[in-house]
Amino acid sequence: MAIYLHKILPFFYLPTGIVLVLLGVGLCRRSRIWIGCALVLFFLSSMPLVSNGLLRLVEHPFERGYAESMPIADAIVVLSEGQSIAPGSDAISEWNDGDRFWGGVDLFKAAKAPLLVFTGGWIPWTRQTQTDGEVLMSFAARLGIPEENMRVSEKASNTQEEANAVKKLIGKEKRLLLVTSAFHMTRAQRLFKAQGFKVFPFPVDFKSEASKKLSIIDICPKASAFEKTEMVFREFLGRAFYTFRDFFNDFYHPEGQGAGL
Repeated sequence: MAIYLHKILPFFYLPTGIVLVLLGVGLCRRSRIWIGCALVLFFLSSMPLVSNGLLRLVEHPFERGYAESMPIADAIVVLSEGQSIAPGSDAISEWNDGDRFWGGVDLFKAAKAPLLVFTGGWIPWTRQTQTDGEVLMSFAARLGIPEENMRVSEKASNTQEEANAVKKLIGKEKRLLLVTSAFHMTRAQRLFKAQGFKVFPFPVDFKSEASKKLSIIDICPKASAFEKTEMVFREFLGRAFYTFRDFFNDFYHPEGQGAGL
């Protein structure tokens, strides 16, 4: 039940939910101001200029680098990103984006750690027959990475659960090369550090592009830009949630008894 609430409740704080609420209130009250606010928010959220600016903000200060430049660690941890189940009775998994996987493989092939760990991402309402980690581990094995050098954590439905599962799998106080999307790295790094890991971030899957000249296209509304804006809002909501959670834990458990709740 918790995962359903985790996915549904943020809807009312995301651009889609806010726009619908504003429109609903405007129609009920026959108010042009409320409807106008909804349209302005929708227009701004759909502008590539706005979405790209927000993406650069949420991905700051990370930059894409080469695996060879990373330090030696005890393990490489690749966070799950979700699967797409292709139509058909075989329910074959196809990944949404391979950047996290390839980032982990590159680090292993660069001999940056002896262990490659995939987290067991799992969404209960999909047709998944395997966790994300199990699927990615099978792909890695096909590339020649020895199975004795790979692990898959237990099922996890969010980043906090992933951090807990990795700690249970390999123990704490380890040096980790953490691989996840750049926009997600700040939150992921914080949660893994809270579990006692020494974290070296290896951000991939950048959604913002390198600086480029502005054009008329950047102010033309696009559905893809709206989706990116919503993704940024969701990430900031996630960061705010853990910030408030840690604040209340520290307030009510000043000696640290509430750590890890």
